[in-house]
Amino acid sequence: MDDVTESKVLLAEYDRLKEEQKTRIGFRDNLLYFTLAAVTAVVAVTVHSGQARLLLSAPAICLILGWTYLVNDEKISAIGSYVRDQLGPRLGELSSTRGAVFGWEVYHRNIAGRAMRKRLQTAVDLFTYLILPMVCMIAFWCSPTVHPVLVLTSLVQTLTLAALGWQFLRRAER
Repeated sequence: MDDVTESKVLLAEYDRLKEEQKTRIGFRDNLLYFTLAAVTAVVAVTVHSGQARLLLSAPAICLILGWTYLVNDEKISAIGSYVRDQLGPRLGELSSTRGAVFGWEVYHRNIAGRAMRKRLQTAVDLFTYLILPMVCMIAFWCSPTVHPVLVLTSLVQTLTLAALGWQFLRRAER
């Protein structure tokens, strides 16, 4: 037990956090592709069957996967913040290091064009999780066989999509 130091414990914590962050990034990015594939499948089945009500499954899919995407994105950012603001400084104190211990955690946030890339990513997220399902909803509303219960369902979905869109905008890094 003598070889266990606070620095070693902090470095082990860092390794585990970076592994979790890497796993979450992969999962989050795959959610985007899966959502696009799922919505494409819904549209294809709808066109093939001629049943416009099936389009209402696209907003439900986008709400569930969009929320999951947001939760993972938030955890990814939280890990980065924790490493930058808590873990790095604490390890710096213990090692008497000048400057940031985990320099990449700060450096990559200051690379030219980052703000534009973040805005473009937010646009892609909003397109995938808000605009695509709304297009499906509008197509449903324009179909000749609209039932009142399904219209009510679609209105509830519209409100929840708006809330999801707001969360994407609210959580977008500036």
